[in-house]
Amino acid sequence: MKEIKLDLGNSSYSVFIGSLGELNFAGKVAVVTNPKVAGLHFKTLLSKIKAPEVYAISVPDGEEYKNLSNVESILEQCFISRLDRKSTIISFGGGVISDMAGFAASIYERGIGYVGVPTTLLAAVDASVGGKTGVNNKFGKNLIGSFYQPSAVYIDTSFLATLDSREIAAGMAEAIKMAVMFDEGFFNELAKKSLSYDEIIAKCVSLKADVVSQDEKEAGLRAVLNYGHTFAHVIECEGGYSTHLHGEAVAIGMVMANTLACELGLLSADEAQKIKNALEAYNLPTSYKIKDTNAFYEAFFHDKKSMDGNIKFILTNGKIGSHIIKGDISKDIVIKVLSKFC
Repeated sequence: MKEIKLDLGNSSYSVFIGSLGELNFAGKVAVVTNPKVAGLHFKTLLSKIKAPEVYAISVPDGEEYKNLSNVESILEQCFISRLDRKSTIISFGGGVISDMAGFAASIYERGIGYVGVPTTLLAAVDASVGGKTGVNNKFGKNLIGSFYQPSAVYIDTSFLATLDSREIAAGMAEAIKMAVMFDEGFFNELAKKSLSYDEIIAKCVSLKADVVSQDEKEAGLRAVLNYGHTFAHVIECEGGYSTHLHGEAVAIGMVMANTLACELGLLSADEAQKIKNALEAYNLPTSYKIKDTNAFYEAFFHDKKSMDGNIKFILTNGKIGSHIIKGDISKDIVIKVLSKFC
């Protein structure tokens, strides 16, 4: 089993990649999952947990259900089960489950133990690592939440065997995002499809661990992990969080961000095409029809990265493997870019 450590002082923990072993807990455990994952894998997880009491909490499956109402449902089940401050919540599912279970753990009795066991590629390469938790609302994506680190994350790629091709592709979008921002060699390997899931996950977790260890609360460098997301979050919101999977929206968002980078002279058309080709090689969408460019633009201001009336865009800087955060781009230039997607 491979172990990758996140150095965060008192909040440090490890991510373990490999066959899931025995999980021992001194207190009660509540497993937050959804009906689909529970039906496929809950018995496997239950056989690994050693705890005085274990409870299952199920929430609906889908990004459109990542809201305060379902977090309240999780909390109610925790109270009914009489969890205390020595108890642990396990997130068992994809990014939606990770975000909601982590958020619930962060606010239940002002914070209890939290362990991640991701079952999707997207959660394994990104959502389960780094301590971002939260929910959506009508104003935008993940606008309500907290930074709350798990005590450990266990990634067993055998759970990925039941994913459909669309879910796998959504996870690959986040892997490509990581590579474009930080590692050209990794990007080239992804483009050639020469890596196993274990290798992809280990590389992504290592890259993210390095970033989060330097900037846990997203004061600077960690914001680079949002490449493509400023656009993606608007796309998801416009579709009611049900039209596109998160990774699909991120893929489109990367293409939009690259178009902006090209307009600013930060990226060549050839480099932008390489990224688009890599996304399409994994059957990810790369096009989107914007109905109202001004409405799309105004939606950016609900993004957490907007500040003092400026929108921060995460862009490639010169070539694949490099990045820049730009917060001084005029509205006219952004609207011009958005118009290319009409």
